Amino acid sequence: MSSKVRGFSSLQSAPTASVVAPGNCAFGTEWAPSKLVSKEKVSHDSVLLTFALPEDRALGLSTCACILASSGIKDSKGQLVVRPYTPVSTNDLKSSFQLLVKVYPQGLMSQSLSNLEPGEEASFKHIAPNVKVQYPFGKKKIGMLVGGTGITPMLQALHAILGTPDDTTQVSMLYGNRTSADILANELLAKWEGASDRLSITHVLSEEKEDSVWKGLRGFIDEDAIKQHLPGPSEDCLLMVCGPPPMYAALCGARDQPEVTGLLGGLGYSSDQVYKF
Repeated sequence: MSSKVRGFSSLQSAPTASVVAPGNCAFGTEWAPSKLVSKEKVSHDSVLLTFALPEDRALGLSTCACILASSGIKDSKGQLVVRPYTPVSTNDLKSSFQLLVKVYPQGLMSQSLSNLEPGEEASFKHIAPNVKVQYPFGKKKIGMLVGGTGITPMLQALHAILGTPDDTTQVSMLYGNRTSADILANELLAKWEGASDRLSITHVLSEEKEDSVWKGLRGFIDEDAIKQHLPGPSEDCLLMVCGPPPMYAALCGARDQPEVTGLLGGLGYSSDQVYKF
């Protein structure tokens, strides 16, 4: 049964496989406006934004794909500020879609979007490079290396994997953040992990206070964590990587470089085993 927008939060939903092929997105290659329906503060620095679609229309986005957002603002050079966002809602949601936005102090787009009030508009479009790796992923095991807002495409992948009844894929995730308060979608991920024997999540915190109650891993995602928690290069696996540029540099090499370098390259993972969002 399709979800309605009023009172619905994608950060509380069960895994939902609502997979469509590329080419069905409600947004095309030209900018189109969408009104903000509601916004909800979900952490100390992130908001869940619900934008309107035509009545009973789903977003129609393929698995893990993103859309481009603009609120009309320009940078110091007079260039239109455009940022990609992967919705956290699925195609099961009709008449709207939802973005999880982490608000950065110097983030022009995130500040602008978070300051929108219901009834005000942002613009969106969807172009061919926004289409990412498609479900089914064709591997027995999926490893996810995530930093901060890089969790959003992973949520889309998890919806498809965990929401498909006959899928047997095992998923393990290493999720890096600064502090426990920075973990986006933490409650949702904990709920999904507790309800499934196919999902394992390990958090790694780089700046958690030493006197906190945190008992998990500290520092950054390193070789030991990868060896202990993710499938090895000899297994039938795909590793998905999404996070800030320094994370790519350390783990697998820049996003626009097909070859795998960094820790994953040193461990023997091949380019067809690593997908860089």
